[in-house]
Amino acid sequence: MADGALHVGENSPEQIAFKLMQAIATAEGINLLQQNASNRAWILKTYAQCLETVRAPHLVADVLAHPSFKI
Repeated sequence: MADGALHVGENSPEQIAFKLMQAIATAEGINLLQQNASNRAWILKTYAQCLETVRAPHLVADVLAHPSFKI
């Protein structure tokens, strides 16, 4: 990676989690381009929650119930 960019593979868990986060943002009326501290926290927590869900979909109820994911 000579350009220093991170290239996430097609259909990787990370890419799927990112797309899921974007879909959730759209459904909840969240503007991902808005720059403020609360939006940053929402993005980081929601992406982490999406990534855990993609990696272990059978544990989605546990992911949603986990206190560190409260938004």
